[in-house]
Amino acid sequence: MANNYLTTESKKLATWYFTFAAIIFGAQLVFGLVAAFQYVMPGFLFEIVDFSVARMIHINALVVWMVFAMMGSVYWLLPDETGIETVGIGLGKLLFWVFAAAIVIVVLVYLLVQVGPADQTTIWFINEGREYLEAPRWADIGIVVVVLGFVYNLYATGMKGNRSGIVTVLMADMLAFAGIYLAGMGYTDNISIDQYWWWWVIHLWVEATWEVFVGSIAAYGLITMIGAHRKVVEMWLWIEVAMLFGSGILGIGHHYFWIGTPEYWWEIGALFSALEPLPLVAMFIHVLYDWGKQQGAQEAQGKEVSVIANKPAFTWFVLQALGNFLGAGVWGFFHTFPQVNLYTHGTQFTSAHGHLAFFGAYATILIGMFYIAVQGKHGIKVMHATKKSIWATSMIFGGVLGMTAALTMSGYVQVLVERAQMGASWSGYFDSQASVWFAQGMDWRLIMGIVTFLGFVILVTDLLSIGKATHHER
Repeated sequence: MANNYLTTESKKLATWYFTFAAIIFGAQLVFGLVAAFQYVMPGFLFEIVDFSVARMIHINALVVWMVFAMMGSVYWLLPDETGIETVGIGLGKLLFWVFAAAIVIVVLVYLLVQVGPADQTTIWFINEGREYLEAPRWADIGIVVVVLGFVYNLYATGMKGNRSGIVTVLMADMLAFAGIYLAGMGYTDNISIDQYWWWWVIHLWVEATWEVFVGSIAAYGLITMIGAHRKVVEMWLWIEVAMLFGSGILGIGHHYFWIGTPEYWWEIGALFSALEPLPLVAMFIHVLYDWGKQQGAQEAQGKEVSVIANKPAFTWFVLQALGNFLGAGVWGFFHTFPQVNLYTHGTQFTSAHGHLAFFGAYATILIGMFYIAVQGKHGIKVMHATKKSIWATSMIFGGVLGMTAALTMSGYVQVLVERAQMGASWSGYFDSQASVWFAQGMDWRLIMGIVTFLGFVILVTDLLSIGKATHHER
């Protein structure tokens, strides 16, 4: 790994993307804490950072740091999978600085300007005003240009080098990744049609292209860390492609009923949405079962048992399978099922599902890639877990689980008081918000958010200390 790092510009570029991703990750957590404080203490930062602005930065930073980490992951694995240097490294470096500068400008506008006149200048330069897609139009176009340049580098490298199954899937997936984002850039004054295309980005972009991406990263990581059989991981990867592109497209239907489309989307959407995490979980189960059998056979024959090349990263990869199953699968299914969603739609159930699904499905495996990158950067053959990595993993994962439980509790209060008891009226909404059980849920969400942030601080210190530790200490 050390030689690869020293001779591969692609891996050096990957560390740029990972570093900026970690910075934006920290910003996401900070503004998440601000919003959580404002739920408990509404006057916190009054007329300085509104709740709507803190929430907007929190959610947009989540998407941005993950996209940066995704790009970094591809630049890291390409030389290993293709056997050549990534084509277009100069373009990749230029696009990194363009993307990073654009993000900084957008965040500063969010913080310092916040609102503007209700005309085209606001849409182009301040905020598009569409929930979760708030980036001004110039930034939207810039993101598309950056991603297309990235896709060119990926395709040029894949066509020139040895194209593995992992690279082939990534090539197809990144094209869809760039294409589906375009669905959110149009505009129509028909709210149902506008929301239809909005959901293509908000949910389909994530549930289809992002899930396939993490499947590719999981396949690469399992081969790298425990020597998983390539045929096994790539078999499950193709199954995942078939299921996720199918189930992702149909699974988005659980949103459609609420924007005026036919009622049959309830059942179709709920069923297929629940299928999405299954292939990735099956990949992990299959690979770990085979690996365990191999370990047992080696031990029985008196041979040296192979070790995990990177235990912190491997832990995060395994947590991805667990978190994806719980967040996207269990929490996603039990509140999108039609008869339940009638009561839970728009409550804190949605927030609980969103927190655990995004973290479990994506953040976990990308943090694992952080560890793989620093291992390669410093030429460490075998990276063992340290007290810091164990504390960071426990606090971050435990904190997110705690937030999910707290938000679920508050969601139950909303369902029982606001929906079932008071018929989804405005008075019901305010009564549920004033409930002591709802308030306690928000208190615990804040506490668990602080735990998560402290875990992130420990994570950063651990990643930064790896190069200072000796190989024996790691």
